[in-house]
Amino acid sequence: MSTQLILTANIHGLGSEGDQVLVADGYARNFLLPRNKAVLASAAALRRIESLKLLRAQREQKELEEAQELAKKISKLNSTVELQAGQEGKLFGSVTSADIAGALSSRGFEVDRKNVLLDEPIKKLGTFEISIRVHSQVNAKFKLTIVSPNLPTSEAATTGEAKPKTSKAKPSKKAS
Repeated sequence: MSTQLILTANIHGLGSEGDQVLVADGYARNFLLPRNKAVLASAAALRRIESLKLLRAQREQKELEEAQELAKKISKLNSTVELQAGQEGKLFGSVTSADIAGALSSRGFEVDRKNVLLDEPIKKLGTFEISIRVHSQVNAKFKLTIVSPNLPTSEAATTGEAKPKTSKAKPSKKAS
């Protein structure tokens, strides 16, 4: 047997708030109804759900507008990460999505590392355009510059034109 319900909350894999669904009796009786995640489908419930759908649409519109505002702020960012690198501009290690999320949080933007859209970790010096998923419908891009303190300039290191400064002095030996 199955029961016709109207969801009052978003249920992953089942539906969104206000959706009319058909579920097994046990699932409805033991999970959805006791936790107030759904109500039995009736004429009165359908009217109530229409008002819930209107509220949901307003809330989603507000969330989308907030996400667009946040995306504009993130897009204006130019962040710099300083890491050690070899002579050819190859990093000792890499910059991952967790590192980028940390750099953003230090600038006042709380972003989950899962929302940083990186195909693979960054392993060289230079300037990169990083995409951040702010909302399911909104992505933001900002510039991330990776520099090394032991190389004169990051741009010259990426092109391989400059060598890092090295000391040619030999260590002195103490006389015993």
